[in-house]
Amino acid sequence: MCTHQPPCPPADAIDHHAARLVAYHPEQGWGLLCNGVVFFDDTGELLPDGRSVVPALSGKAA
Repeated sequence: MCTHQPPCPPADAIDHHAARLVAYHPEQGWGLLCNGVVFFDDTGELLPDGRSVVPALSGKAA
């Protein structure tokens, strides 16, 4: 998907968050990275292949 040089890390890379931001909608709580990852303000993600990544735990006891 990425046409930059150097290219952004792919969606399945450990550093996929380093990809360039191509769309951001803070009023809706989501953004789109160049590698096709949709990230949400709650830290959840939707990968280009349809898999979801659950939000990271804050480390606080419930």
